[in-house]
Amino acid sequence: MSVLRVAILGSTGSIGRQAIEVAAREPERVKVVALAAFSNVRLLANQAQSFGVTHLAVADSDAGELARTLVPAATVITGHGAAERLLDEVDVDVVLNSLVGAAGLRASLKTLNGEAVLALANKESLVAGGELVTSRARPGQLIPVDSEHSAIFQCLLGEDANEVARLWLTASGGPFRDRTLDQLEHVTPAEALAHPTWSMGPKITVDSATLMNKGLEVIEAHHLFAAPYDAIRVVLQPQSCIHSMVEFVDGSVKAHLGATDMRIPIQYAFSHPRRWPSPAAPVDFAALGQLDFGEPDTDTFRCLALALEAGRSGGTMPAVLNAANEIAVAAFLAGDCTFAGIADTVAAVMQAHAPEPLSSIEQVEAVDAWARDRARKLLF
Repeated sequence: MSVLRVAILGSTGSIGRQAIEVAAREPERVKVVALAAFSNVRLLANQAQSFGVTHLAVADSDAGELARTLVPAATVITGHGAAERLLDEVDVDVVLNSLVGAAGLRASLKTLNGEAVLALANKESLVAGGELVTSRARPGQLIPVDSEHSAIFQCLLGEDANEVARLWLTASGGPFRDRTLDQLEHVTPAEALAHPTWSMGPKITVDSATLMNKGLEVIEAHHLFAAPYDAIRVVLQPQSCIHSMVEFVDGSVKAHLGATDMRIPIQYAFSHPRRWPSPAAPVDFAALGQLDFGEPDTDTFRCLALALEAGRSGGTMPAVLNAANEIAVAAFLAGDCTFAGIADTVAAVMQAHAPEPLSSIEQVEAVDAWARDRARKLLF
């Protein structure tokens, strides 16, 4: 049995740390050969020392100097584009891209230019640069890691894409699913970060609370599975046990069920097309008792509606949506924006943008920078 050589980009984040756990459970199957982080170099150094990793990337140049001190035997690449430059230094079979934000797009494209499989957990790669990514991916080279897209990916195995009628993306609804717009006006970052079912990083947890996360996932699903927007539906599933579903033209529906544990889709991205023993406890369906469903309220949770609007507009508009949302969420977490103000900011930036056809990564980055600047001016 050959050992899978893996690079983990964003290794100190939530997905990256769980990928490290998967690798630690399967030392005969997985060898971590490269790690990348933004600035958390003490954790990065611990990971590198635990796995004997000698190739590291640190986006923050100042933090990179500390990494060289902590891991003197390692080659440490620092600064802008460090993660993608890291991939030039190592031979890998799988690149897990769990970088946060639009910065992950270049690393995704870099991976797809080579032979490695891209295990994609960076939403912005597909949201901001969907056509650029999917046009470069060879069959079987791109495997989604998000629980919802991993679920759809698995439900489609062995099926004829022409016989798919609809994709159903499930959403927990976050901590505020039963609240009114007035009640949402005064929620705090601490309340927004208290997700009822999933353990995730702060940015994605806030996105889950606003339902922006689900809107971004609709855009991703459109690109990953070549599905028209009218054939993608969002349904609330509060128990987060059904990770997503595929409906076929004969009325049959395949649902992917499992524990609310991101290690499962991470591991499947490594093991595909095989399956390894589960890193998580199985679901006790008798104890679970019931599965509930509901319609998302896009009037109250406007971010979902804005994401669908951006996706249908196409071109550069999803990149604008994503960039404005990143700035607004950061402002909310810092206490400089209300919860409802996140949607207000995104809507205002989108309204100021005339979308253009997507043509290059440089165009995406220019639009991203414009949208961030516009959002900052609205907020500060």
